[in-house]
Amino acid sequence: MINDVFKALSDPTRRKILEMLKEKNMTAGEIADAFTISKPSVSFHLNILKSSELVLAERDGQNIVYSINTTLFQDVISWLYGFNYGEKK
Repeated sequence: MINDVFKALSDPTRRKILEMLKEKNMTAGEIADAFTISKPSVSFHLNILKSSELVLAERDGQNIVYSINTTLFQDVISWLYGFNYGEKK
């Protein structure tokens, strides 16, 4: 899981998508409108974010609405805090 998360976070486009979703849930079209890249490229990035579970997708009629998976972010933060930098063994 952690490897997939860091791979997903390594791309600036995916980080920008996450920043946008931090503000509000959005459809793929709304997300694509914020970029100059093609819609298939945005879809590719969304699929990586979904497969890493950083983003959730829920169908709403004909649209799919994307949102941040806050539970996974909390798990990743807990994992990072698990490193105790002050102690050496």
